[in-house]
Amino acid sequence: MFHVKMMGGTGDRSIMPETKRIKIVTETDDNPVGAGAAPAEAAAADNSGEPYELTAEEERMRQMENRLAAKEKEYDETHDKLLRVSAEFENYRKRTAREMDDFRKYAVQSLLKEMLSAVDHIELAIQAAASNSAPDKNLTEGLSLTLKELLRIFEKFNVMPIEAVGKPFNPEFHEAILREESGELPENTVLREMQRGYVIGGRLLRPALVVVTAPRDAARQSD
Repeated sequence: MFHVKMMGGTGDRSIMPETKRIKIVTETDDNPVGAGAAPAEAAAADNSGEPYELTAEEERMRQMENRLAAKEKEYDETHDKLLRVSAEFENYRKRTAREMDDFRKYAVQSLLKEMLSAVDHIELAIQAAASNSAPDKNLTEGLSLTLKELLRIFEKFNVMPIEAVGKPFNPEFHEAILREESGELPENTVLREMQRGYVIGGRLLRPALVVVTAPRDAARQSD
């Protein structure tokens, strides 16, 4: 690589009186072209491509930051979905456990309700045997033991009789079939029980059929 340098001065006119001497400088490893340049010029030459490299590096950094932000957003969305799914699953588990508990508690409800008719017949048989002028003690005792065993089975399944006589009338557990006046009990009080009612786990299994007290005037009007 050759560089041309113009030389001037009076000492050279004897050789080239009408022209300027041209100095040819050859670039070598020991004498680089920029060695004699000013520091600012050398720095400009060395850093001529640096702005473009920084711009590319910044672009790569921006791309990496964008990818990182996208991954963080994806993570947040996935985390929120996981929390929602976990909450829904927990609610489902609790609801299923509650439904299974209710199923176990009330699965035999229909069967027990049908068995109540047998209890009614046994109670009527005991009353009839007790009212007989010559009651059969063995029959009465046998019926009483059978009734006691049935009630024990009902209690095992949380089936309990409803207390009605002498209690205020409660339409949730009592069903009034008659109204009679009474001078001893207040109005809307259960006077007699025609058929015993039962609950299972606090829930009504069969209402009690009852006779309810009524005011004297209302009893006359009903007659």
